[in-house]
Amino acid sequence: MISKLPNVGTTIFTTMSQLAAQTGALNLSQGFPDFDGPPALLEAVGRHVLAGHNQYSPMTGLPALREQVAAKVERLYRRTVDAENEITITPGATQAIFCAIQATIRHGDEVIVFDPCYDSYEPAVELAGGTCVHVQLDAANFSIDWQQLGQAINARTRMIVINSPHNPSGALISAADLDQLAALIADRDIYILSDEVYEHLVFDGVAHASVLAHERLYERAFVVSSFGKTYHVTGWKTGYVIAPPALTRELRKVHQYVSFCGVTPLQYALADYMMEHPHHVDELPGFYQGKRDLLCDLLADSRFTFSPTPGTYFQLVDYSAIRPDLNDVDMALWLTREHGVASIPVSVFYRTPVADQRLVRLCFAKREETLREAAHKLCRI
Repeated sequence: MISKLPNVGTTIFTTMSQLAAQTGALNLSQGFPDFDGPPALLEAVGRHVLAGHNQYSPMTGLPALREQVAAKVERLYRRTVDAENEITITPGATQAIFCAIQATIRHGDEVIVFDPCYDSYEPAVELAGGTCVHVQLDAANFSIDWQQLGQAINARTRMIVINSPHNPSGALISAADLDQLAALIADRDIYILSDEVYEHLVFDGVAHASVLAHERLYERAFVVSSFGKTYHVTGWKTGYVIAPPALTRELRKVHQYVSFCGVTPLQYALADYMMEHPHHVDELPGFYQGKRDLLCDLLADSRFTFSPTPGTYFQLVDYSAIRPDLNDVDMALWLTREHGVASIPVSVFYRTPVADQRLVRLCFAKREETLREAAHKLCRI
C-alpha cells in the first residue's frame, strides 16, 4: 500500500506519554491537566445523560451552546456573531482545523505555517492536495519575520495559519501584528486559519488579540477554539469554529461527513456551565499564571535557563548548561528515563530545526504537588 502520509508516524506526544507511563516519570509532556474540570460542569454531564440527552445533536451543534459561545464573543471581543450561521461545534479543535483546511485547500494550493508549528496542520494540508510553506519564527522570541512572510506569499498561497497564544513557545500575536497581516494580504485571495485554543491563557495583564476582534481579517477567517482547554476537560474533545456565513457553509459540508456532530450530553453540560459561570474564562489567566509563576520560581535555582512564558500552559526551558552534547529529542528521553520528568523536544515542531537550539517544553497544567516534585527532580540535575 502506498501511504498518503508517508512522513507521518506516531506523534511525539503519544511517544512521550507512553514512555512516562512505562518509566513512572512525571508527565509534563503532553498538554493536559492532571486535575479535573469544575465539579458543577462534571455533575451537569451526569444530569443530562440521565435526562435522556444521548442522541444526535444538530450537525451544527446544540443551539444553546452556540448561543453561549456567541455571548462570550460579544462580551470579550465586541463582535456580534450569528450563532446559527457562524458558529459550529466540533468534536475537538483538531477536527475543526482539519475541516477548515479540507473546505478551502485544493490541489496545488500553498498554505503558510510558522515554525515551530503544531503537528496537525501539515497532514491536513497534504490530504487536501496542498503544500505547506514553512516560515520560521524568530528563534529568540518567536515573533513573525514579516519580510520572510512577504517573500513566501505568491499566487499559489491560499491560506496562512496563525496560532496565538502559540504552542509550543507561548508567544503572542499582538493587535499590531494582526494589522500588519491584514495589510500584507489585503489585495490577495488568502484565507486565515487562526488557532486560538489557548485564548484565555494570556498572562501579565495582556489582552488576547483575537482575529474575531479584527474586522478586515475576520471576513476571510476561520477562528478555532477549545472547550477542553478552557474547562480542563481535554478528553471531552469538544471545540468550535467561528467563521463568516459563506465560509461556515463550506466548512459544514466537510464537518457533516467527518463526524456529523459532537457528543450531545457534553454540549448540554457546557451550555449550562457557560450560562451559570460566564466569568470562568476571566479567572483562567490568574489561575494558570499562578502555576507558571510557581514552576518558574521553583526552577530559579536549576541549571535550566528560561523566560516566563507569556501564554498557554507551556514553559520552554533551555538545557544548554546541562547537556549541550544532546539534541532535544535525546534530552527529552534522558530526562524521562534518568530523572523521571517527561517533556517535549521543540525541534519536532520544525521542518528544519534551528541549529544548536536546546529547548524542551514543560506543561504546567498540573497540581501544585506535581509541579513541586517535578521541579525538585529537575533542580537536582
